Amino acid sequence: EGGSGNEDEFRSVVFDESFVRAARIQELSARERLAGPFGRATRPRVRLGPLGTVPRQALALLLLILLAFGAAVYFGVNSPKGIVPARPEGSQLTVSLVALSPASAVRAVADPADPFAALPLGYGDGTAGLNTPDGAATEHFTRGEVTKALDTVQRYLVASSLAPAALVQGVTTDVRAFVTPGEQAQFDASVAQPVDDRHHALTGWVVRFDPAQVALATDTVKVVGAMRVDEVDGGTLQVTTDHTFVYALRPVGTPAGAPVTLETVRRELTFQFDRVDLATAQLRLVDSVVQAGPEPCTTSMAGYLQPVLATSQGAAVAPPTAIDPGNHARPAWQVCGVLAGS
Repeated sequence: EGGSGNEDEFRSVVFDESFVRAARIQELSARERLAGPFGRATRPRVRLGPLGTVPRQALALLLLILLAFGAAVYFGVNSPKGIVPARPEGSQLTVSLVALSPASAVRAVADPADPFAALPLGYGDGTAGLNTPDGAATEHFTRGEVTKALDTVQRYLVASSLAPAALVQGVTTDVRAFVTPGEQAQFDASVAQPVDDRHHALTGWVVRFDPAQVALATDTVKVVGAMRVDEVDGGTLQVTTDHTFVYALRPVGTPAGAPVTLETVRRELTFQFDRVDLATAQLRLVDSVVQAGPEPCTTSMAGYLQPVLATSQGAAVAPPTAIDPGNHARPAWQVCGVLAGS
């Protein structure tokens, strides 16, 4: 009562309990459901050969897991610790040359037959004075690798600081053999056109005197100093050397009894090795500081060291000139000191 007129036509129909029980409920078979108008009643599956069938959701989850695993592997391998750095190329060596001017006239040694008699204790003959330490393992390098680095450095110092072929005969090939391919172009440019620009002074690589002016009074070289081993990173071993070399020199062409002058050269060198360098017994010289005297402050030391050779009366040298910090025409790295002692 009171309902809308739309329901009037159904008022005569009573859905009583007997009517409901009499209703026929038909359950479709699986085949009928598959063939019906509503399509498939189950999720489609993807066939993977011998793996059987996998639902699409499961396949998507599997692909997601594989992508996550691949990303973890990729970033693990390419993280900073896993990156293999490119081998250094080009100009790497930085050279600082310091001439040590004598404070007074340069005098010859008292006894040319025993030129090193006045040296203080502690100097050794040649290789013995290098004091090469025993190799010890570091965090990332074995004892054998450290020992090989130290041996390579020692042989380089012999070739570049003690061998007469390099000192007074102008030979550079023996030294070049130790230089890695990445630095050989810089070394060759230093040989062809040495210049004190902090990168192409040949005397940063090798101790050498002009064969036309200087001869060795004896092949013995006195040495004192030490070596230190460090790591730059997990793939780079560093060896720092600091040695003072004393050479007995005389003018070329003079007899055995001619006046002999002692030239003192301090070399502080920094070498670096990666594992390729160790395998090839080569090295990268990255920093070289050279102090040499007695030397005049007015001549270049880039191609040859320029020792002041004593005469029987003594050789006088002009004192170093004052340096004007406001004079930008003079390179700031070109300095001259005063040699202590006689």
